[in-house]
Amino acid sequence: MEAYKQEFIEFMVASDVLKFGEFTLKSGRTSPFFMNAGAYVTGDQLKRLGEYYARAIHDNFELDFDVVFGPAYKGIPLAVVTAIALSELYGKEVRYCCNRKEVKDHGADAGNLLGAELSDGDRVIMVEDVTTSGKSIDETYPILKAAADVEVKGLIVSLNRMEVGRGGTVTAQREIQERYGFPVASIVSMAEVAEHLLNRELSGRVVIDDGVKGRLDAYYERYGAKE
Repeated sequence: MEAYKQEFIEFMVASDVLKFGEFTLKSGRTSPFFMNAGAYVTGDQLKRLGEYYARAIHDNFELDFDVVFGPAYKGIPLAVVTAIALSELYGKEVRYCCNRKEVKDHGADAGNLLGAELSDGDRVIMVEDVTTSGKSIDETYPILKAAADVEVKGLIVSLNRMEVGRGGTVTAQREIQERYGFPVASIVSMAEVAEHLLNRELSGRVVIDDGVKGRLDAYYERYGAKE
């Protein structure tokens, strides 16, 4: 596993973004872990987060694109910090764009998008925190295509939960890929998280001990999907 992926796993834990315990998800499933990207709140955290996204985009999709698009709401800061990091790390100038949940009906920037205007032929990378059901992509992909004849080069998320999506057979990431025809990648997967953190002490405590690992295994026995 690449060093930046190991750093990112520890960064999620240190930022209280990735937690282990017992959590009820919107799907009704009881999960032994929970990720909340809204817990990135400081300047240093956001700077580092953008760098991890930029590195993962570089590794998975290279840099042949024009726009970073983030679905509202959590995707908005992700798009901004990723665009900044791409410039700082790789000298790659891209524009950022996001959608609005509520369409603005006045002013020079009226409409359902904020940030850069989209043009026919723009190549777009989408950024999200995590994809559990694919609902946000189902909502925002039509908005992108309605704004201009853009080409979505890929979607990058923080964490591949590696559990079945709405279809009940493959992951939500795979479902999106099959439905829309663009590749989906993650900075890390839960398999990589478990591998790196198992019985590893961080800041004086073990995050994933044998007990937590057992609950993760049981969860994936029921809900897991390799792709």
